[in-house]
Amino acid sequence: METPPSPPAAVDVVLPCLDEAGALPWVLERIPSGWRAIVVDNGSTDGSADIARSLGAHVVQEPRRGFGAACHAGLTAATADVVCFCDCDASLDPTLLPAVAGAVLAGTADLVLGRRRPVTRGAWPLHARLANLNLARMVRRRTGLRLHDLGPMRAARREPLLALALTDRRSGYPLQMVVRAADAGWRVAETDVPYRPRTGRSKVTGTWRGTWQAVRDMRSVLAEPPAADSVAAAATGRATER
Repeated sequence: METPPSPPAAVDVVLPCLDEAGALPWVLERIPSGWRAIVVDNGSTDGSADIARSLGAHVVQEPRRGFGAACHAGLTAATADVVCFCDCDASLDPTLLPAVAGAVLAGTADLVLGRRRPVTRGAWPLHARLANLNLARMVRRRTGLRLHDLGPMRAARREPLLALALTDRRSGYPLQMVVRAADAGWRVAETDVPYRPRTGRSKVTGTWRGTWQAVRDMRSVLAEPPAADSVAAAATGRATER
């Protein structure tokens, strides 16, 4: 059951959620004023959806499991011109979203990624950090973008994002967004964001097995040839937004 539609927000914030009851209050109270939180419940069994509704978030149910499935459901539910994405586990502070979205709102960048900067040694497990570094190198070779992180906190305009025609519904979704944006000639930028220990255990990078599955998903994305039709549409959409 989805919450009733609300008036268009200045910015929509997509929060993929799977059993994040412990983190949701902290996350939602830190959404910038005037921005709308879209919590995409991906099959939680801990009451996350009810908590999100009680705190005023717009809740979307996505029964297909997968990080990409949840993110894309939130994107299609969004109505604001600019859409941000943020993890729902309290590892990233939503009060930083205006700094991430600032260049997109100003029209000086098309996609901005929050480069994670751990605040403690335990915030980012070594195996996850090493996997991220390896993927960043592969992204540079594939796209020419000199990125350091494929961070989950990011911002872009909604219509050009939809025009990228993203198809991955697992861990490769954030990477596919970057690769297709690069193929479309988007201006992609990074900005530093503090990275805190998450509340609860990660469903993706909390184990070696989860990390390896994520790496496999992302390697499959990197092996894809450029999607000419979607890239042309996204490039046209981006140019129209300027």
